[in-house]
Amino acid sequence: MGIPLVLTAMPEFGMFSVGAVAAAVTAGLGGGIVVQVIVFAVVSTALIAAVRPVARRHRGQGGATTGVDALKGRQAVVLERVDGSGGRIKLAGEVWSARALDSGEVYEPGRTVDVVDIDGATAVVM
Repeated sequence: MGIPLVLTAMPEFGMFSVGAVAAAVTAGLGGGIVVQVIVFAVVSTALIAAVRPVARRHRGQGGATTGVDALKGRQAVVLERVDGSGGRIKLAGEVWSARALDSGEVYEPGRTVDVVDIDGATAVVM
């Protein structure tokens, strides 16, 4: 059970490995095959039931957003007129190329806009 854990990086195989070790200990203590299978099943199931909710909570937290994902939803100041074809904004202390989400909208210098997406090196604003 340890080999598939290393090859696939699936944590469930690690829990199955612990169940297999518990079954081997049971065999070493003189337990029959039925008892070994029961010990394997109970230990593996208990570990999966206990560890999965904890892992899911930790995965769900995700930590802080970084990179361009951290810029989405922020506000920026228009430096050069922004329309559907382009313009410039100041976002997080840096000058970015920008374009309006709605191609019919025009944002004049000094106006505050919201960043809705980052498309390459261009901020999409509204």
